Amino acid sequence: MSLLLLSFFLSVYLSLSSSPSLAPTDSSDSDLELSTVRHQPEGLDQLQAQTRFTRKELQSLYRGFKNECPSGLVDEETFKSIYSQFFPQGDATTYAHFLFNAFDIDRNGSIHFEDFVIGLSVLLRGSVTEKLNWAFNLYDINKDGYITKEEMLAIMKSIYDMMGRYTYPCVRDDAPSEHVDKFFQKMDKNRDGVVTIEEFIETCQKDENIMNSMQLFENVI
Repeated sequence: MSLLLLSFFLSVYLSLSSSPSLAPTDSSDSDLELSTVRHQPEGLDQLQAQTRFTRKELQSLYRGFKNECPSGLVDEETFKSIYSQFFPQGDATTYAHFLFNAFDIDRNGSIHFEDFVIGLSVLLRGSVTEKLNWAFNLYDINKDGYITKEEMLAIMKSIYDMMGRYTYPCVRDDAPSEHVDKFFQKMDKNRDGVVTIEEFIETCQKDENIMNSMQLFENVI
């Protein structure tokens, strides 16, 4: 499970560190530039209140977002295309699908800048509990409030596929399944076949590797 979370935060870090959204901003720009996009995001002051980003950071992130998505919206295919650029040695398609669904808060098939920056704020600046809640939502593929072993395995396999030659052939084909079996048993404390948010958070908080992986990228921006 620590590999799942470490790979997840690593993928976010790679996306951010390679993105034009982190370029320095002109301090004279006092608000989001809205005139050239079809979807107009919430005001800068409101987003600053909803996130842990500064005004300057939000301006910079918005420029990068608008550069990649002039319409102000990202559909799943565009998201997959952008995300796959950071993992050329593997197949990031399935993992990008899961990640897209986690960012698509209102389940309308597109990611607005608000969706993106609010999720990013949790991942990079949120509390441990907030980050784990976000991660739980990622693993809860069908959004029924529980994680099954099948869902956890699907995420695990998608991460191995995404990392490509950086994991294969060093990892046996059955390694993801064995890894998930072991950790799922550890999480599913009452042996009812599903992991609740409470079980997920409790188990992760007791795992030193998971806690360390969540702290690696707090100062990326």
